[in-house]
Amino acid sequence: MDYIDYYKILDLKKDATTEDIKKAYRKLARKHHPDLNPNNEEANKKFQQINEANEVLSDPEKRKKYDKYGKDWQHADQLDAQERQQRQYQSQGGGYGGSSYSGGFDGGDFSDFFSSMFGGGGRSSRNSPFKGQDYNADLQLNLLDAYTTHKQTLTVNGKQVRITIPAGVEIGQKIKLPGYGAPGVNNGPPGDLYIKFSITDDPKFKRKGNDIYIQEEIDLYTAILGGEKIIDTLNGKVKLKVPEGTQPDATLRLKGKGFPVYKKENHFGDLYIKWQVKLPTGLNQEQKELFEKLSKL
Repeated sequence: MDYIDYYKILDLKKDATTEDIKKAYRKLARKHHPDLNPNNEEANKKFQQINEANEVLSDPEKRKKYDKYGKDWQHADQLDAQERQQRQYQSQGGGYGGSSYSGGFDGGDFSDFFSSMFGGGGRSSRNSPFKGQDYNADLQLNLLDAYTTHKQTLTVNGKQVRITIPAGVEIGQKIKLPGYGAPGVNNGPPGDLYIKFSITDDPKFKRKGNDIYIQEEIDLYTAILGGEKIIDTLNGKVKLKVPEGTQPDATLRLKGKGFPVYKKENHFGDLYIKWQVKLPTGLNQEQKELFEKLSKL
């Protein structure tokens, strides 16, 4: 796999702080987001690289490995173990094929070292297979997208990937697509693709877990005398009865009218409606007198 300089992708120096990385990622992710660059493969590819770079550099442990081993960072544990083994062997007066190794990996390209390490000196098989690098991608959905099971096509590393998104996914949830990562090393299996979901806020429906909260307005007369109100839910309209004497901020619960429970068919949260009573304005003299009479009754 071609080497990708994550610092260059995010336009950062190697001494960048965590806050620098966060700011750079947000700026570039907005610029290259697929929603703002429809049908632009180059922007889509750039967006995936930005996500991949952020996934590594924003994680202190991954960043430490990347800074030391570059593109071979995912094999850092094996490389560290081999380094310790080689030093121990040398301290006992041995060597690998008569060669010596003094450590010091900073800033180098480890491809040759990596190849020899896992195939040299008779200490491990030259053709030892290793799993390819995992890919990470962010996918943004609106609330209605997350409400229904649907298919969506993504472009990952230049390839089209069609996935099924189950209803009920949550913000920050990840799904794994085995085998859609980078090719393996020495005929090893390919890595996996991890997709992390973000869900945009909806102006009307507020989601909390699997429950949905909305506010609906009724006039003063309906609140006092009772009546009916047609409201929108995530799966259609519903006619509700408003009891007489309904107080401002009174809440009504509709069981099973909330969000679908992830991977549990026919299981839903609830819908909570908070009534907002709208007071009449611009009353004429006759109307004011009627309210005065009511206040004295």
